Amino acid sequence: MKDYQVSKPVQIGSVRVGGGGPLALIVGPCVIEGREMALEIARLVARVGEEFGIPAIFKASFDKANRQSLDSFRGLGMPEGLAILGAVKEDAGLPVVTDIHEAGQAEQAAQVADMLQIPAFLCRQTDLVVAAARTGRPVLIKKGQFMAAEDMAAIAAKATASGEGGVLLAERGTTFGYHNLVVDMKGLAAMRGLGWPVVFDATHSVQLPGGAGTASGGQREFLAPLARAAAGAGIDALFVEVHPDPANAKSDAETQLPLEELPTLLKEVLAVDAARKAVMEGSPE
Repeated sequence: MKDYQVSKPVQIGSVRVGGGGPLALIVGPCVIEGREMALEIARLVARVGEEFGIPAIFKASFDKANRQSLDSFRGLGMPEGLAILGAVKEDAGLPVVTDIHEAGQAEQAAQVADMLQIPAFLCRQTDLVVAAARTGRPVLIKKGQFMAAEDMAAIAAKATASGEGGVLLAERGTTFGYHNLVVDMKGLAAMRGLGWPVVFDATHSVQLPGGAGTASGGQREFLAPLARAAAGAGIDALFVEVHPDPANAKSDAETQLPLEELPTLLKEVLAVDAARKAVMEGSPE
């Protein structure tokens, strides 16, 4: 039995995601805290990608405009943040993705980023999605916590009608009461049925929105089980935020994966992914 859906391939810098290719990795810190830390993480991501023979993309935000508290660290800002992302590309040789929060940021961010990300809370903002797509870059669109998976068809259509870079759709949990998210694994199949590569955002799926009072809490211990489950359901890429010292991270301290644990997580996820593909290819029609 063939896999239930082979997605269209999307080219992101030097790597291709989807189209029946290997599981890709989208990894980096939640927010850029400094140049040296970004380079440290990017170098490890590059090594891990080479070790496991999979496409790797570096992700980091130059600004987190959706922080809960006015006093929360938002990032280094666009000029400095984009400069660091440019250094990551040159030093580690990785494509980079960053999120934008306003339509006016799209063109400038696209001068450096190989893919633009639309935050989950903003996925229905038509002007933002259209501006990102018009740059010609691929667009990674996070499914809103308040949306059904099939509703992403209209969001993807906005992007594909506005640009030719292609779309990736990401699952990051659905609101389930206050301060809680759940992941409906059926949603991965539903979104993959739309034809575009599907990404599982393991980090934000274990977030407890607003659960820490002035910030979001999280349940990092469930990150790996959910990532393995998503690989079993079928995904094209795994999205994970990592940090050398999560307890002291300036954003998402309770959900980011310790940097040194990334190889172990990836080994587990790839084993499940390989087993799923073997079963699907070996089963009778």
